[in-house]
Amino acid sequence: METTKFEITGMSCAACSAHIEKALAKLPGIEKAQVNLLANTMVAEYDPAALSPEDISRAVEKAGYGASPQAKPGTQVKSHAPSQSPAKAELAGMKKRLIISLCFLVPLMYVSMGHMVGLPLPSFLSGTANAVSFALTQFILTLPIVLVNHKYFTGGFRALWHRAPNMDSLIALGASASLAYGLFALYRMSWGLGHGDTALVDHYMHELYFESAAMILALITLGKTLEAVSKGRTGAAISALMDLAPKTALVIRGGAEVEIPLEQVAPGDVLAVKPGARVPVDGVLLEGHSALDESAITGESIPVEKQAGDTVTGATVNTSGYFTMRATRVGDNTTLAQIVALVEEAGASKAPIAQLADKVSGIFVPVVMAIAVVCLAVWLLVGSGFEFALARAVTVLVISCPCALGLATPVAIMVGTGRGAKNGILYRNAEALETFSHVDTILLDKTGTVTAGKPQLTDLIPFGRSEDALLALAAGLEAKSEHPLALAILQAAGRRQLAPADANGFEALSGLGLRATVAGKSCLAGNARLMSENGIDLTPAGPLPAQLAAAGKTPLYFAEDGQLAGLVAVADLPKPGSAPAIAALRQRGLRAVMLTGDNTATAEAVRQMVGLDEAIAEVLPQDKDAQVRTFMAAGHKVAMVGDGINDAPALTRADVGIAIGAGTDVAIESADVVLMKSDLADAVTAFDLSRAVLRNIRQNLFWAFIYNIIGIPIAAGVFYAAFGWVLNPMFGAAAMSLSSIFVVTNALRLNFFKPKPLPTVAATPPPGGATLSAQAPDPLPVITPVNADPPQPIEEKEHTPMDKTIKIEGMSCAHCTGRVEKALNALPGVTATVSLDEQAAHVHTDGNIPDDTLRAAVTDAGYEVVSIH
Repeated sequence: METTKFEITGMSCAACSAHIEKALAKLPGIEKAQVNLLANTMVAEYDPAALSPEDISRAVEKAGYGASPQAKPGTQVKSHAPSQSPAKAELAGMKKRLIISLCFLVPLMYVSMGHMVGLPLPSFLSGTANAVSFALTQFILTLPIVLVNHKYFTGGFRALWHRAPNMDSLIALGASASLAYGLFALYRMSWGLGHGDTALVDHYMHELYFESAAMILALITLGKTLEAVSKGRTGAAISALMDLAPKTALVIRGGAEVEIPLEQVAPGDVLAVKPGARVPVDGVLLEGHSALDESAITGESIPVEKQAGDTVTGATVNTSGYFTMRATRVGDNTTLAQIVALVEEAGASKAPIAQLADKVSGIFVPVVMAIAVVCLAVWLLVGSGFEFALARAVTVLVISCPCALGLATPVAIMVGTGRGAKNGILYRNAEALETFSHVDTILLDKTGTVTAGKPQLTDLIPFGRSEDALLALAAGLEAKSEHPLALAILQAAGRRQLAPADANGFEALSGLGLRATVAGKSCLAGNARLMSENGIDLTPAGPLPAQLAAAGKTPLYFAEDGQLAGLVAVADLPKPGSAPAIAALRQRGLRAVMLTGDNTATAEAVRQMVGLDEAIAEVLPQDKDAQVRTFMAAGHKVAMVGDGINDAPALTRADVGIAIGAGTDVAIESADVVLMKSDLADAVTAFDLSRAVLRNIRQNLFWAFIYNIIGIPIAAGVFYAAFGWVLNPMFGAAAMSLSSIFVVTNALRLNFFKPKPLPTVAATPPPGGATLSAQAPDPLPVITPVNADPPQPIEEKEHTPMDKTIKIEGMSCAHCTGRVEKALNALPGVTATVSLDEQAAHVHTDGNIPDDTLRAAVTDAGYEVVSIH
């Protein structure tokens, strides 16, 4: 199957889109044709062996509309876009038509109705003797309004010719009937004057319908103009995204910077990015360092530090230093282009809830026309005058609004998906957006989703030595290891500014650990089996290893010269935001379940820490898909959140697959929703937004249906006999325009959607006496050994909390203060706030941080420390 996007011209309402879809459904080889009335586009899936884009275009043209294939979504992120889009050109034309219509409508209404409120008329238009002049003047003032709005007549009657009447058909019939009756009245007055029948002349002088025809056309044009302005705002998010791409890029050729158009950048080009400029394309930073403002792409407000080797994303802003980069992804392959494509595709797709409106739209206009004919006939049969009967029929035609039905869903979808993109949440289609709002169970992958995916040192338990001595020994033994847990130990030593012990004769022992020599003593690092095989007495550790394992940690044993030196515990800790996000999901009635390949003890520890309903452990990668099927078979609507290749089948299987943005491309391609910030809190925002959009769609559909259900009977005069209710055709036209404007305006309220604050919930320590926190503590907690043989007393280090003020030079903006705050707060035991006005940082420490360390952190961030006191 192949998918092609088409631009459609000539549509005016939902009946048009329904007719096009129905016409294309008859073509052999067509899989699906989905028309977006809001964007005037269509996406067709078809068998290229049976159909071509030209065949599809001809079928649309045969149905009475225009169609032309478009470039695939995302390619419009170019530096040289057309000077004016078709939508803007159409809006400009509408405004011109509206101005001309109003210029002639004002004098027309003065002539036709001014005398009713006591306004004087020129003598040549007053009195029965001037009745024909009075009528001709109105006709002449009406003609320009009819001519500038000829689109309603040509489009409406063409649709009738193709037996697919639309909103333009209703307007054309109503305005034409009013004009025809006005001309009939003009001839009757002329006949009456010629035959001296002044009563006949007086009667028809007050039954001219020229002003009704003109007012209908002017009000519909006014409504269409306001609707177009509002619809333009619904696509503001996409336009803003497209405008993020810079027009040019600085490429380095022959040692010089050359400015070239963005579309000429090729993969492998070396580019220069100056402070304040936008990164032109995706790539890898080569030289220099900077902080990039990635808020437009991920929604993250704090600039991200980048240095050589880091990836950089196109359209992000370089807030500080100059750097060079190598382009890796350009054109349609950049992150920005793919985001634009996703938002466009989601906005162009249809939600399942729109099916009812589509079915009604397909038969709406013919039914309304039939009601108008029946209305005319009934009023004539009951003895009402032709003028009264005609007025009722015309009002029925012009008050009916298939437009509101057609716009109810797509405007909310487009605004909602655009709002999601601003918050770093990408919906792949409207179906996912709707389905997510019905989810009752959310399955979470553990590593990289609930937890950070990076092991951290959590516990340090020395035997016969100090903490620092044990950590220095462990760091020395693990310095040459490639084991993932080794990095956690080395990072902990770095935080304490400990130099790793000098280890020689390193030997990796597969499945056990490692052996090395430190200061002439044989040392071991690894699991309990390694210790037992080498005759190391593990009695001093007592039940501590079991306690650590029960807390979801991995205990590592270290031995020196045949004696147990200590235990070090490492764990993959929950992300700081996991517990609040899971609490928020549960508050919304969702059941939160974690899937992990870890053992039961680790899974249970993490479950308790972050407040999950359930943790399913020892799940093999291929079994995650089976777990999703199990929950779905039990009748649950399931969302799956994951980030790895092994999560892709489960993401595809779930009702809604949610990919963490920092995950693999495979996971992202398999998902229905992508969280760009890799933050589980965004899953809560995505759920809330989907519910807000669905609620908005329901409101729009209710208004569209109830408006027509109430408006059409009133227009037909159903309540005239009982209550005397009757509606002038002009007011019917105004009401019809207002209904569409109301629907679009209601959808625009979604632009005010903001993520709700998460509940304040901290990760709960698991049972077993060990402390497991969301961030690696520093200094690390010490667990007193149980049944040590005999344990050497460990002198506790006392630290007195201190507050310090650091005077700093060189800060000039909020980005500067942000960099300094980030550098200081990265230090263990430090909480810092930076004031640009005071040119100072206010620091609270636990007393274990030397001034030199604080000074170095600020200096490394690129600023000068004047004093610390």
